[in-house]
Amino acid sequence: MEFHHVSVLLNEVINGLDIKPDGIYVDGTLGGGGHSFEIVKRLKGGKLIGIDQDLEAIDKASEVLKDYEENVILVHDNYENINRILRNLNIEKVDGILLDLGVSSYQLDEESRGFSHNKDAELDMRMDSTSSFSAWNVVNEYSKEELEQIIWNYGEERWAKRIAEFIVTERKTKSIDSTFDLVGVIKKAIPKAVRMEGHHPAKRTFQAIRIEVNRELEVLGNSIYKMIEVLNPGGRLAIITFHSLEDRIVKESFKELYKDCICPPEFPKCICDKKREIEIITRKPIKPGEKELIENPRSRSAKLRIAKKL
Repeated sequence: MEFHHVSVLLNEVINGLDIKPDGIYVDGTLGGGGHSFEIVKRLKGGKLIGIDQDLEAIDKASEVLKDYEENVILVHDNYENINRILRNLNIEKVDGILLDLGVSSYQLDEESRGFSHNKDAELDMRMDSTSSFSAWNVVNEYSKEELEQIIWNYGEERWAKRIAEFIVTERKTKSIDSTFDLVGVIKKAIPKAVRMEGHHPAKRTFQAIRIEVNRELEVLGNSIYKMIEVLNPGGRLAIITFHSLEDRIVKESFKELYKDCICPPEFPKCICDKKREIEIITRKPIKPGEKELIENPRSRSAKLRIAKKL
């Protein structure tokens, strides 16, 4: 299948990164290479490091960026390992980092990857296909309590308890092997009247399982402080999120990094030595405009937040 991914908030990201022609930039979620292409086009003597845990994304991006290969380094890894990646490249600091979170259009549309509740496939959902842990393991091996917690916390699904119960009951008879097997169980768990409301009844559960398989929130939470550390003064971190859980992590992390003192208010003077590390460029997140929403409906929940290293 053709790797197709529409780059979300493209102009806003490029403007927000404030690209210097001789700078070093990291695209931590390379995907189809759309954002990276626009970054590298603006470099003269600078470098772009493209990171992705999906080998198919690396392959596609190498085609997209082939005219600029002397300015591009592609790395198959997870962006949470930014320190090790830069150390291996003998790079100490960079001038900008982009994270475009969530699942790509290609991953959703490619049946065999098992991300979509609308396509029948093996229960997979791995962004890194070299990993041995997949959605099958979550659905068939996690306890009822673990499943409920994941579906509630990561999917914000109010029927989490019933869905977990139905999954555990179903797998006593036979394992749940495909996306449609799982969709069938979820539909049984959610009352018919509720199923008729709004979005697909399996949407939130699929999101939750995908986040668990790929440790998405844990990786994001681990990475923001590391990324600010490896930025040069004046360097920028731009993060696009697609749901409230990711956005909350980014917002709260930026807020902590912006603080100048974390001493209790009753202390007469500061003893914590905490120094403000960033300026928050986006007081409110940037969202797609009307034109982009029409051209790419999948961008509707996107939010861009940008911070500058002091």
